[in-house]
Amino acid sequence: MSLIKHIPNTITCLNLFSGCMSVVAAANADLHTAFLWIVSAAIFDFMDGFAARLLKAYSPMGKELDSLSDVVSFGVAPGMIVYALFSQAAMQLQLQGNWAVLLPLFAFVIPVFSGLRLAKFNIDDRQTSSFIGLPVPAHALFWGSLAYSVQAWLPTYASWLLYGGIILACLTSYLLISEIPMFSMKVKSVAWKGNEYRYILLLAAILFITLWGYLGVTGAIVLYFILSLFNRNK
Repeated sequence: MSLIKHIPNTITCLNLFSGCMSVVAAANADLHTAFLWIVSAAIFDFMDGFAARLLKAYSPMGKELDSLSDVVSFGVAPGMIVYALFSQAAMQLQLQGNWAVLLPLFAFVIPVFSGLRLAKFNIDDRQTSSFIGLPVPAHALFWGSLAYSVQAWLPTYASWLLYGGIILACLTSYLLISEIPMFSMKVKSVAWKGNEYRYILLLAAILFITLWGYLGVTGAIVLYFILSLFNRNK
C-alpha cells in the first residue's frame, strides 16, 4: 500500500521530466520534438489526477508537486518554444541591437501568466469541476502546435510571425487569468446529455488533426474556447 500512494507523484514527476525535455529541445530550436514532449507532459498530467482519484492517493505534497511540474511543462516549455520562434523571426528580419534581443523576450509572458494562473487555481475553490480562465495545458498545446506548424513560414512571413505573435502571446496569456468559465474534460458518465460539448470537441479534434496535422491541435484549442463561451451562455 505504501508503494501505491507514490504512483500519482511518480506520474507527476514524468510530467516534469517531459517539460524539461521540451525546454532542451526548444533551446536547440527543435520545435517538433519540443511540442511532442508537451503532448507527453499533458498525458501524464491527466494520468496523475486519474491515478490519484482511482487509488485515493491524495496528498498535500502531490498538489504542490503538480503545480510546480505544470509551471515547467506548460509555462516555461511553451515560453521557450515561442522564444525560439521569435528569435528565428528576428534573425530572418535581420534586426540589430536591442530590438533583436528584446522582442523575442515577449515570449516569456507565457510562463509568467501561467504561473499566475496556477497560483490562482490553487486558492480558488470555484474550480473544482470546471475552470475559470484558460487551463495552462490547453494554452501550452496551442502554442506548441502553432509554433511548430508556422516555423516553415518564417522566410516569407517573419514580420507577421514576430509582431503578430507577440500580440497573440499577450492576448492568450491574458485568457489564462481571465474570469471566463471553461468546461473541464472530466466526465462523470459517458452519456451524451451533459457531455455534448466534450464529445463535439473530441470529434472535431480528431477531424482537425486528420486534415491539418499538428495545426489541428491549435484549431481544437480555439474550438474549446469557443464552445466554452457557448456553454457559458446556456
